[in-house]
Amino acid sequence: MKVAISTDRGHVSAHFGRCPAYTLVEIQDGRIIKRTEIPNPGHQPGFLPVYLSQMGVSAIIAGGMGPRAQGLFAEKNIDIITGVQGPIDEVIESFLRQKLEAGQDLCDHGHHQEGSCRHEELPRDATSGAPLEGKICVTAKGSDLEAEVDPNFGRAAHFLIVDPNTLEFKSFVNPHSQAGHGAGIQSAQFVAGQSVSAVLTGQVGPNARQVLDSAGIRVIAVQGCTVRQVISNLNRKGD
Repeated sequence: MKVAISTDRGHVSAHFGRCPAYTLVEIQDGRIIKRTEIPNPGHQPGFLPVYLSQMGVSAIIAGGMGPRAQGLFAEKNIDIITGVQGPIDEVIESFLRQKLEAGQDLCDHGHHQEGSCRHEELPRDATSGAPLEGKICVTAKGSDLEAEVDPNFGRAAHFLIVDPNTLEFKSFVNPHSQAGHGAGIQSAQFVAGQSVSAVLTGQVGPNARQVLDSAGIRVIAVQGCTVRQVISNLNRKGD
């Protein structure tokens, strides 16, 4: 069989259709006989199910996938495992040992269109009911407000420290994105040193979350947005 895994810098990407690349793994008799990584050929409606089916893919592993894409893959008898996180190597090993389990879909579009911007419905401070104050941190794949939000906190490419009222910002390259171990904790410590009140990102591991909680930094889950879009959305909900 051949498996396609949504890939972003060596980890399973949260968004199947918009990931930078796919890891293709050919398996025979429980062993890997070939492994390649190919760039995402483009996120066009209905294209990827046909493209990957023609490549002989029989199973998909991803953090999340929209319902329309899931239906198209099902029509081609391609199995789907979503809600998967972690390094590609570990995920492949779990799959080979038949211990890989589906989790909560990380890209639950609900009734929204593919690529729509979503974040949790809690933009106000949980204790006072007041809008979030001060600067916030947004994980980003690029260095400006037009960059897409990076769904992986610990290994995000950039941290944008933004004043949501003025949109003034500073961009920092994540110094821990390539850390072998403890990237999440080290990134959380870095962000805590920037005196922010909240972090807008995709996935935050439990250890990193504990660091952020201890620093009084709120975590707001976002997906499918540019930094500018998510700040604008946050401001609207805070009105």
